[in-house]
Amino acid sequence: MTVSYAFPDDFLWGAATSAYQIEGSPTADGAGRSIWHRFSHTPDNTWLNETGDVACDHYRRYKDDVAIMSELGLNAYRFSIAWGRIYPEGTGRINKKGIDFYSRLVDELLKKGIKPSATLYHWDLPEALDDRGGWLNRDIADWFCDYAATMFDALGDRVNMWATVNEPWVVTDGGYLSGVLAPGHASLFEAPIATHNLLRAHGSAVERFRASNAAKKGKIGIVVNLEPKYPASQSAEDLDAVRRADAYMNRQYLDPVFTGKYPAELREIFGEAWPEWSDEDMRLIKQPIDFLGVNYYTRKIERYDAERLPLRLKAVPQPDSITTETRWEVYPEALTRILLWVKERYGKLPVYITENGAAFYDAPHPIDGKIEDPLRVEYYRQHLRAAHEAMKQGVDLRGYFAWSLLDNYEWSHGYSKRFGLVHVDYSTQQRTIKSSGRYYASVIETNGGVLSR
Repeated sequence: MTVSYAFPDDFLWGAATSAYQIEGSPTADGAGRSIWHRFSHTPDNTWLNETGDVACDHYRRYKDDVAIMSELGLNAYRFSIAWGRIYPEGTGRINKKGIDFYSRLVDELLKKGIKPSATLYHWDLPEALDDRGGWLNRDIADWFCDYAATMFDALGDRVNMWATVNEPWVVTDGGYLSGVLAPGHASLFEAPIATHNLLRAHGSAVERFRASNAAKKGKIGIVVNLEPKYPASQSAEDLDAVRRADAYMNRQYLDPVFTGKYPAELREIFGEAWPEWSDEDMRLIKQPIDFLGVNYYTRKIERYDAERLPLRLKAVPQPDSITTETRWEVYPEALTRILLWVKERYGKLPVYITENGAAFYDAPHPIDGKIEDPLRVEYYRQHLRAAHEAMKQGVDLRGYFAWSLLDNYEWSHGYSKRFGLVHVDYSTQQRTIKSSGRYYASVIETNGGVLSR
C-alpha cells in the first residue's frame, strides 16, 4: 500500500543559513568584527586556518541567491543577522548601512514570495562585547535586548517570524566548556554562567518584542538543537549516563523556558561550578513564546565512562550505520522521536524544524554541469518522511528548513564540510543546484507527494 505524505497547504518549505557562514565581507560598510572573525584569524583554530572573510560572498550576491531560492520553490528562508553589522561596538552607535543590507534582503525575498525568518543570534557576538566579558557579563541581556529592539523596529513591518538565539547549547558547550568554538574558552565554571545569560537575553528580547509594533503580526521563539539519547545497555550506570546527557543537551535550555527551572541533573554534572539563580531571573527566562525551532541532525548512544568529565559518559559509534562527513549517524527515526518528546514534555505548541541536513562528500566541481549527491537525496527523503510521521502522531509541525541553502563556512571545519542544497565553487563563487536541491524542489512542488515514491 502506498503511504501518503501530503503536508498542509500552508506548510513552510524553507532553507536556512547563518550570517558569518555565508555573507563574507565581515567588516564591510562599517561593520564591527565578531568573535568568529577573531577566532578564525587565530592560527590553528580552524581547518587550514580558513576564515569567513569571503565565504559565499552572499553580502554582495544576495539577489542571485534569492533567485536560486525562488527557482527551488522555497516559500520561506531562515537567515541570521550579524549583530556587529548593526552595532559595530555591540552597543551605542547604530550602523545604518548594516540595517540597510538586511532591509534590502527582506525586500528581495518578499518580491519573490518568500517569507523571511530572522534569527537574531547565530554565534557571531561582536568582538567589542567579548572584550567586556561577552556571555559572562550579566549586562549582555540588556545589550542583546537593545539590539533586538532595533531590528524589531527596522524589519518588524515585513518580518513576522523571529528567533532570539540559535543553538545556545553549542554556544556554551563549544565556546565556554570545550573551547573548540569562539570565543575559545574552556572552563567548567564559565559554562553555566554563559548558559544563564543566553537565556536571560532570550527572555529579555521576548519581553521587548511583546511591547513592540512587530508583535502585532509577528511571532517569536527560540531555536535549540536536540539529540535523542539512547543507552548502550540497560545497566543502571548507562541509564544514568543517558539521563545526564539528555539533561545537558536537551532539557538544559527548554526546561527553563517552559517550566522556569533547570534540570536537577545540572548540579550533578557541574558540582560546585553550578550557581544558584534568582527567582526573578527564572521568571524572565520563562517568557511565553509563540513557537519552538528544532534543529535535528543525529542521535547518540551513550555509555558510562567515569574518566570523561563532567558528564561521565562517552558516545558509542554504531559500526553498521551510515554516517556523514561529520561522523554523525544517519537515523531519521529519532527525528520523529524527538518531536514527539517535545509535545509530550512541553505541550502541543507550534514547532518548526529549523535545521536538518547532512554533510556528504561532493565533487569539488560540477561534472557536465551537475553535482550528483544521492546520499543527501536519500537523507532528505527519509527525514521528511520522519517529520510527516510526527505530524500524523499529533505534533503541530508548521514548517521545515533544510540546512543549508548553500555550501558554506562550517565554523572550525572551515570549508571542508559541504551541507548545501546548492554547490558553491569557492574559487569562482559559481552556484550549482545539486541533485538534492532538485529533489527538495520536487518535494515542495508536490507538497510532499514525491515522498511516496
